[in-house]
Amino acid sequence: MSRQTIDVLIVGAGAAGMMCAIEAGQRGRRVLVVDHAQAPGEKIRISGGGRCNFTNTGTTHRNFLGENPHFAASALKRYTPADFIALVDRHGIAWHEKTLGQLFCDDSAKQIVRMLTDGMRARGVVLKLGTGIAALERASDGFDVTLDDGTSLRASSVVVATGGKSIPKMGASGWGYDLARRFGLRVTDTRPALVPLTFETGLLETLKALAGVAVEVEVTSDPAPGPRDATPAVASMRDRATFREGMLFTHRGLSGPAVLQISSYWREGEAITIAMAPGEDVYGRLKGVKDAGGKQAIHTALGEIVPRRLAETIVAREQIAGKLAEVGDKTLRRLDQAVNNWTVKPVGSEGYRTAEVTLGGVGTGALDQRTMQATTVPGLFFIGEVVDVTGWLGGYNFQWAWSSGWAAGQVC
Repeated sequence: MSRQTIDVLIVGAGAAGMMCAIEAGQRGRRVLVVDHAQAPGEKIRISGGGRCNFTNTGTTHRNFLGENPHFAASALKRYTPADFIALVDRHGIAWHEKTLGQLFCDDSAKQIVRMLTDGMRARGVVLKLGTGIAALERASDGFDVTLDDGTSLRASSVVVATGGKSIPKMGASGWGYDLARRFGLRVTDTRPALVPLTFETGLLETLKALAGVAVEVEVTSDPAPGPRDATPAVASMRDRATFREGMLFTHRGLSGPAVLQISSYWREGEAITIAMAPGEDVYGRLKGVKDAGGKQAIHTALGEIVPRRLAETIVAREQIAGKLAEVGDKTLRRLDQAVNNWTVKPVGSEGYRTAEVTLGGVGTGALDQRTMQATTVPGLFFIGEVVDVTGWLGGYNFQWAWSSGWAAGQVC
């Protein structure tokens, strides 16, 4: 069978892969994008409640985790949120800003997918869906590749944009990690990130009345001491982190933006501390009501500070009853601690099934931060979520996809 010659093979038709294809195609490169899914950009399509939180205006490398927290800085500075916003504007896609610099499509995430597929088509990029890689080997002047439909290729460059393990029902797998290892690249430990946390059965029983209750909180991680020989980069990733956003009680534990954020920093066996009325002097407010007569039931007074069901559950857990006038200051301080210093130890997470991203991946020490090319394997690139660069919730991971895809697309 004759071997087809191309310049660039991109494995993965997600955000990073399609951005890379557009940039490489713009340079006149012959680009083929393959993906085993039946449609491109599936994670884009479902993101942001179907409206795609496509970037964050405040993005810097400080919004990312990884063994080298500075690795992402180069690509993020060279292709910025403003650059992607300009692309969106040129395509007439209306958008709006929610909290904390998060930008969403007014209409549908499908507009972003269409923008990218149209961009590839306009630059002569070939897209093959429902297609995987059967074999990929190093050749003297590139890579010999066999697709699982039997097509034989010689590619000068191969770009791996396969994502991580999150949301396996959409086809996520560890293929990119396996390929990296086969070429001698280190892959850091991976785990679900931006994921709901779960509690043990006994704790769930005491909190079951709270399922569905949402509250703004400040949640802080409490990392266990690291190994004595931990590198500064690894140690920095395990620093204490705090996020102030919404939290949702579920039938299995905790979810909501604040919990998804802290999940990237949490490890099994560690506790998190939650303030459920951040900035509020709970003791002072209850003391004021008590001193004014204190005729209210304790849970009623507390229910003016936190949601009623949460107040009732806290009072029951603390085994406090009666009216405010009937309890001492020590009890009020105990309630203050129960509200704003709740230390709880999750037993796990919902796993890759619901995780928005994967923490860890292809080690950045093996990649050129300007080009995303493997330093020991010329012509082999890794971009997007497959790399050990994991962003916070709020559009940061999409910006990393655009920036890293753009960077590789300039040279692949």
